[in-house]
Amino acid sequence: MENQKIEIRKLKLSDTLQLAKLANNKNIWNNLRDYIPYPYSESDAETFINFTQTQDPPQSFGIECNNELCGVISLIIQNDVYRKSAEIGYWIGQPYWGNGIATKAVNLITHYGLKKLNLIRIYAGVFENNIASMRTLEKNGYSKEGVFRKAIIKNGKTLDEHRYFILSKNQE
Repeated sequence: MENQKIEIRKLKLSDTLQLAKLANNKNIWNNLRDYIPYPYSESDAETFINFTQTQDPPQSFGIECNNELCGVISLIIQNDVYRKSAEIGYWIGQPYWGNGIATKAVNLITHYGLKKLNLIRIYAGVFENNIASMRTLEKNGYSKEGVFRKAIIKNGKTLDEHRYFILSKNQE
């Protein structure tokens, strides 16, 4: 995908069909939290899009490549003493894998979180078998903080979680 234009933008109800089509994929769900449904229906997509439209400030975005919705990326701002931290989560639809889209989207939302939302820290938990996501984070300056041994149960398997983080330049 040469000369690709990658952006993150608010999701719209007109994204419902494409979002449902892309998210209804076991290969994607295998690396996501269980609260995200599988199978993923148009109703699930519509509910999620409506939820994102209530966020203030916006925290969840569609990832667009060449004017096509190809994934979702979010910052989950934490509470209480963690209020200047956020967890990043993202996925790219399988037809778009291997094109550097996630790397650019992580760059965009990291900049948004650290500069616009004035976060101090953004972190990610990555399932042990998701090497591509680990590389995406590393390419964006995230450092591996540690491995939480046998911290995740997914598809009946107990997995390690690799934890990555990045700090605002003021905090390094």
